[in-house]
Amino acid sequence: MIGALLAVLATLGCAVGTPSADNDFRYDLGPAQAQATLTQGDPQPAVRVFDVRAPRALDSNAIIYRLNYVDPRRAAAYAHSHWTMPPALLLTQRLRAALSAQGTVAAPGAAVLGPLLTVDLDEFEQVFDAEGQSHGALTARATLTRNGQVMAQRTFVARAPSEMPNAAGGVGALAVASDDFIAQLIAWLDIQASVAAR
Repeated sequence: MIGALLAVLATLGCAVGTPSADNDFRYDLGPAQAQATLTQGDPQPAVRVFDVRAPRALDSNAIIYRLNYVDPRRAAAYAHSHWTMPPALLLTQRLRAALSAQGTVAAPGAAVLGPLLTVDLDEFEQVFDAEGQSHGALTARATLTRNGQVMAQRTFVARAPSEMPNAAGGVGALAVASDDFIAQLIAWLDIQASVAAR
């Protein structure tokens, strides 16, 4: 059992194969796989968007994983695989691109009458439920305010299976989970715009 666990941990420490000291893999979320789905709705009213915020544990380039079947309270990071920038910034880029395709997106301080959207990222990691079986896990809270008053708030959960039990598999799963989250968020914003228009 201990030998098998050590073998899994050794595999997790590598992105693909056995990296050398100079072999550091860098990942982003890649092209949006669900872009066509994200842009099918009616045009959104103008919205001001803050950068996605994240807790200190996610405020780095580390790709985080968790061995739930060993100890669900312990998180670790891949040694030779990293994000090109912190996940919150990657998600900000993805979110703004999708919202721009739906309507006007402005900076928080812009002279736009639209509501202000704030997203707080709570979870963004690869979770191993069993040896060799994992999924990308994203949890985020969205808050829509106008003139300092909260109009609506919702917590979103997105999950996607990993095709491989390594960093590359985790990155792919988190990219899919990110698109799922953004699709959910846009649908929610559509509902809020409809409610506000009544």
